[in-house]
Parts: sequence; C-alpha cells; structure tokens
Amino acid sequence: MDHAFARLPAPPYYAVIFSSRRNAHDDAGYGEAAERMVELASSQPGFLGVESTRGADGFGITVSYWDSEASIAAWRQHAEHAATRAHGRVHWYEHYELRVAKVERAYGKPAMHSKPSE
Repeated sequence: MDHAFARLPAPPYYAVIFSSRRNAHDDAGYGEAAERMVELASSQPGFLGVESTRGADGFGITVSYWDSEASIAAWRQHAEHAATRAHGRVHWYEHYELRVAKVERAYGKPAMHSKPSE
C-alpha cells in the first residue's frame, strides 16, 4: 500500500484543497504544526484522510477529505486549528488559497505489489 494516498470511501465526500507557497521562516515550527494539525484533524468526526506534498521551491498542496460540509465547518472552528491558521498567515506563507469541492467520482490505478521474476 502507498501511504502517500488517503484511503477513502466511495464518493460522495468533500475535499478541502489548501495550496500554499511557504516563506523561508521557521521550518521546524512549521513542520511540527503541520504534523499536529494532521494528528488533530484525524481525531475529528467526519475526517476521512489527507494527502500532502511540498516542492523544493516552497509550493505545496494539502488535500483533506471530509464526509460533510458540517464536518469541515466544525474543523474550521476548532480552537487549536484556528490559532495555527492565524499564526501561519503571518509567519509561514507568502501566498495561500483554499478551495472546497464535493467529490462526485473517484478512480485510479492501484499500486502493483508483485515480486520480481526469479
């Protein structure tokens, strides 16, 4: 199994897409906060999974998946998440955009797990 991909139920569900460009400040603090937010989100009702990547140029995309808009709204109101978002706006990001989408269809190619021929 490829752990970079979220294991999700059949649609419909919601995706919160956070695209950002990091600045060069406080890499350690950012990393710790990002890990904490995933840990915290994972314990929230309605959380389905997360996928995240960041390039060497500082551009990254994190997609969190939720079962409903109500679950997304509750996560947005979570006190620690709200405080971390506010800190990030000031200290970690040059630019960011957030989009919420309803996933109606999903498909892909599963990773192949086969042994090489002997």
